[in-house]
Amino acid sequence: MFTRFNRTICALYLLAAALGTLTCNFMARAQSAEPIALRVATFNLRFASDKKPNSWAERRPVVRACIEEMAPDVMGTQGGVYPQLKDVAADLPDYEWIGLGRDGGSRGEFMAIFYRKARFEPLEYDHFWLSDTPNVIASTNWGNTNRRMTTWVRFRERASGRGFYVFNTHLDHALRSAREKGALLIRQRVQEVATNNLPVLLIGDFNAEPGKEKTYDMFLEGDFFADTWRTARTRRNDDLDTFHNFRGAKKGTFRIDWILTRGSWECDANEVVVFSRDNQFPSDHHPVLARLRLR
Repeated sequence: MFTRFNRTICALYLLAAALGTLTCNFMARAQSAEPIALRVATFNLRFASDKKPNSWAERRPVVRACIEEMAPDVMGTQGGVYPQLKDVAADLPDYEWIGLGRDGGSRGEFMAIFYRKARFEPLEYDHFWLSDTPNVIASTNWGNTNRRMTTWVRFRERASGRGFYVFNTHLDHALRSAREKGALLIRQRVQEVATNNLPVLLIGDFNAEPGKEKTYDMFLEGDFFADTWRTARTRRNDDLDTFHNFRGAKKGTFRIDWILTRGSWECDANEVVVFSRDNQFPSDHHPVLARLRLR
């Protein structure tokens, strides 16, 4: 017989369960609202060549050591080809990567995005080519001889549920007009893709020197992106070129490898990473590392 006493006990139990659920939900929301820290890198690997010095066989262990020292949570690479990226992935078992060859399939250089697989889950990704027909694989019609493209991924951090986008690109080295058209297209695609107001990272080799041409300003115009080199609380090696052609640290303003942010990011530090082992550099570019917080 279901007595008044039993009904009271049942009601109290249901109330406690409801309060517990509300408390758990509140705590989960509060936890997810906490800033999350990310180490983000951009690294032009240079294609895998057998030519000495600076062959891929010579550089591979140095690339591994360099990345291990940087310890990025997310890293965009440029210039790497498929066998080379397989080597990098084999050397870094904590990471997985997403990418497509700029010539289609596994052909040509990749704009690969590496990420810590235990921490992040990729929810969607795509690629587009820097041309008037961006959805056509390997398309190029801006006068540039090398095909250029962008790869993007939407990530979710497993622990917090927080999401963000990463776009990785490599603008043309020869034609300023192609770089400027690429900047316009990337801005347009970011607006089309990131319609959910999630924060965005744009990383890559832009082949443009800030202050010397319009390309850089086009990305930052109207506060569309912010440059972590500018917003960082601290900077290291900020007076160095990022392209050094295997000659090592060189003072200058040829800073063509950038990490740009859009949305609720804060940058604690930005570093041009100068790394070598036994006089062997990992690449002809210095990688760039940013320590970020997602608010």
